[in-house]
Amino acid sequence: MSIVLLLFVLTQSFHRSVTKKKIIVVWQPSHQTDTGKDFSEAATCGAIIDAAMKTKPKYKEYKVWSLGKSEYHHADSGSNTKISHTTAIEEGKISGYAYELQESNKLHPTVFIAVHNNGGTKRNAVWGYIHYGDKYEAENRELAGRLAKAISVAVGLEDRGVWLDSTTGRNDYRCQVTGKLSFYSLDENINTAPYRVLMEIGDNAISRELLISEEGRKKIGEAIKRELAAWIAEKL
Repeated sequence: MSIVLLLFVLTQSFHRSVTKKKIIVVWQPSHQTDTGKDFSEAATCGAIIDAAMKTKPKYKEYKVWSLGKSEYHHADSGSNTKISHTTAIEEGKISGYAYELQESNKLHPTVFIAVHNNGGTKRNAVWGYIHYGDKYEAENRELAGRLAKAISVAVGLEDRGVWLDSTTGRNDYRCQVTGKLSFYSLDENINTAPYRVLMEIGDNAISRELLISEEGRKKIGEAIKRELAAWIAEKL
């Protein structure tokens, strides 16, 4: 091998190594335990995230989770789209969601992925959600779409595509800039990660058998990580 070629190979290897080290991924599983009879969304989503984090390739990855932390209100329950469960202060305590986003922002993530399960949809499906109106909307739409498709292929859920958080019509939390209904965890005024998506995976009634199974959770987590890695390799 010539010296020029050797230097090129070493330079490219160094570049890939440095680039990989800069990728920080934050995972936010649902902390909701009040999600139906004999079903804990927190348990399901926590297991999915654990499976994703165990799957190669490994980045700097962190899980932000308020589950079981009594120093925060709504640490084990609450809606991502309700002021009283997110931005409100109760008895001097911030919410579980606020704690999770504070912890995430300290890590300066490149990518932020929230994982939830839907309910009452009567659809055995997967949905991707992104925030309306910020400068990374197009990139986040592609990432969410690719993750939804990967999950659909892995476990047979219907791919319902990507939706804007402003279209849900849920509760009362609104983006500080647009004034539109939003997911607190995806609001660019709250979450400093440039790339951030929220996946609603399955329905806690229709998809229950899949979501409570160890094999199903593992397949979903692995599918998310593989597609995320492919997206990172292509885009970042």
